[in-house]
Amino acid sequence: MPKVFLHNFEHELDEKFVTAGGPGGQNVNKVATAVQIRWNVKTSHAFDDEQKWMIRRALANRINEAGELVLFIQTHRSQARNREEARERLVEMLEKALVKPRRRVATKPSKAQKQRRLEGKAHRSETKRNRGRVGGDQG
Repeated sequence: MPKVFLHNFEHELDEKFVTAGGPGGQNVNKVATAVQIRWNVKTSHAFDDEQKWMIRRALANRINEAGELVLFIQTHRSQARNREEARERLVEMLEKALVKPRRRVATKPSKAQKQRRLEGKAHRSETKRNRGRVGGDQG
C-alpha cells in the first residue's frame, strides 16, 4: 500500500468547524466540535495526474462536481479529536485509492483437477440415481 503523508498537502485542506447535530445537551448546542474538511483533488499539487485519476475513480461517489472531497466528522465531543480523525480518515482513503489493482493471470485447470471434477460429478449422479424407488412388490 502506498504511503500518503498529510504534510505534503496539508496546506490544501479547507477546515471548517460547525455545531454537531444529535443528542449532547448544552455542549452540542454551544461548541462547534464537528469538522468539515474539503480537499480539491483537481487543483492539488501533491499528486501527479495518474494518481489524481486513481483517486477520482476510487472515490467518485465522495467527490462533488467542483472536484472536492468532503469529509464531515462529528463522532467525538472534542474538536481536536474530530479534526484528528478526519485527517486520519482522509489519509486512509487516499492510501486505499492509490493501490494499483493486481492483474489477474488466467490459468487452466490441470488434468488431475479435471479428472477429480468428473469423478465427483459421476459420484453425485450415482447417488441421485439410487434415490429412486426400491424394486419389489409393494402395493
